[in-house]
Amino acid sequence: MKTSKVTYMGNLSTEAVHLKSGNKMVTDAPTDNNGKGEAFSPTDLLATSLGCCMLTVMGIVAARHSINMDGATVEITKIMKEDPRRVGEIIVELIMPPNGYSERDKQLLERTALTCPVAKSLSAEIIQTIVFNY
Repeated sequence: MKTSKVTYMGNLSTEAVHLKSGNKMVTDAPTDNNGKGEAFSPTDLLATSLGCCMLTVMGIVAARHSINMDGATVEITKIMKEDPRRVGEIIVELIMPPNGYSERDKQLLERTALTCPVAKSLSAEIIQTIVFNY
């Protein structure tokens, strides 16, 4: 089954539709690459998907081990490189709610985050700087 359909809307903007749910998302080119920066850029989505994936798989493992991580957040910083233009580094800062995690819980959650499918799918040339704040 196909995952999504993306339509070029003009003016460096696209609309992506998740085919199973019908949910839609718009992208725009960033201001440093001829766009208006009015929505996520494709490279913003790449970087953001790393944080989303980490929280998702951590949530799966947390539920399995009765660890409460509700309210955890991720802040993403994307750093671009030139020649050729590409994502050079993604900084992920995970901010965990103050739930008294044991050292075992922390190790389990961190190992899970670092081995999420997106982290393992990104090119080794993209630096992944991951910070956990408890």
